[in-house]
Amino acid sequence: MGPFSEEKQFQRAESIKALLDDNPQLDPLYKAMWEKKLQNLALNESHYNFRVKKIYQKLKKGLWVR
Repeated sequence: MGPFSEEKQFQRAESIKALLDDNPQLDPLYKAMWEKKLQNLALNESHYNFRVKKIYQKLKKGLWVR
């Protein structure tokens, strides 16, 4: 994860929207997953930084298992 970029978040949103629009046959489970990803994109730097901090705290504590 790099520094917050409004442009990059916009590109991500556009990519997800195109995926959803171009694949009407998409399995409902995957469609719901991508719609959730679209809704959860950070729209400002403070929200983005909060999420980055939360992710790295979990990694540091060893809470994420691959």
